[in-house]
Amino acid sequence: MFKTVEYKNLIENLKDYALIDVRSPKEHEEYTIPGAINIPLFTNEERKEIGTVYINESVEKAKKMGIEAVSKKLPQIFDDIMELHKKNRNLVFFCARGGMRSSSITALVNSLGISAYKIKGGYKGYREFINDEMNTINSEIKYIVVHGKTGTGKTEILKKLHSKGYDMLDLEECANHRGSLLGSVGLGECRKQKMFESLVIEELRKRKTNYVFIEGESKRIGNIILNNDIFDAMKNGYHIYVESSLEERAELLIEEYTQHGSSKEEILSALDNMEKYLGKKKAAHYKELINNDGFYEVALELMTDYYDPMYLNSMKGYEFEFKFYIENVDEGVAALEKWYKDNIGINI
Repeated sequence: MFKTVEYKNLIENLKDYALIDVRSPKEHEEYTIPGAINIPLFTNEERKEIGTVYINESVEKAKKMGIEAVSKKLPQIFDDIMELHKKNRNLVFFCARGGMRSSSITALVNSLGISAYKIKGGYKGYREFINDEMNTINSEIKYIVVHGKTGTGKTEILKKLHSKGYDMLDLEECANHRGSLLGSVGLGECRKQKMFESLVIEELRKRKTNYVFIEGESKRIGNIILNNDIFDAMKNGYHIYVESSLEERAELLIEEYTQHGSSKEEILSALDNMEKYLGKKKAAHYKELINNDGFYEVALELMTDYYDPMYLNSMKGYEFEFKFYIENVDEGVAALEKWYKDNIGINI
């Protein structure tokens, strides 16, 4: 016999548990519980085949196929589980809905004398917790929203503040995307919506206060749509605007977007996607400049002709508690620290 536990009852002491995702590698890669270890019972192909038989032929036949598929892997699965058990961590298994996959492996492990749990409702049960928590946690927070045109160093400023002990939520880090049409350059694929929301909750639960710095974002970040609870809380937060010279912004953009070896190719590909916004002639002009390492000229022109007008239009209707001009990131950190001490009054 084994115990079933709700995820919300694990959250305060997660470090004491080894969360084991027994779903297929593809399921795990798309989204999982942050920190979970994937010990799949089925390969991607096996899961697809068994699922097809389950739906179209026979439940009994699908179960038999599952037993045959798992039995060949049991020695390796057992070794992987024992490695976690030796680290004196409580074993907690989950699958998609808390059904056959997690139930069978949890029962097997318990039959071998190793205490183990399974998450009630599986990943679906975990998602119910995330949805409830998103509403609850954002109702408690007062966001300090930092706005500014592309290249003003908002992300760098907030990361330095975070390193000094201030609470911060980095939405772009959670999304693995910078939010613009060039936002994926050097980062790889944007995360899936469910994984993004899991990472947001994980970060917010680490906060020390209810005053959280956050970068101003539109409703969409790459493929991610901001949850209404976050977006509404941001709108009701403190709004601060930072400005910097066009030249400083261009230099910062070049540093950020060209630090990866594949950046040139990715920028060229992104410009292809921007052609419908820029026009064929201008996009071709930018691509020619990039091919000749004319990053500075492209950065200046893109900000002047595309990003700045679009950003200023999005800022209509905002009232700012504080506006300031900086020549570098450290000036921004100092200005925000002073504003925080003067207005929030919490010593960090």
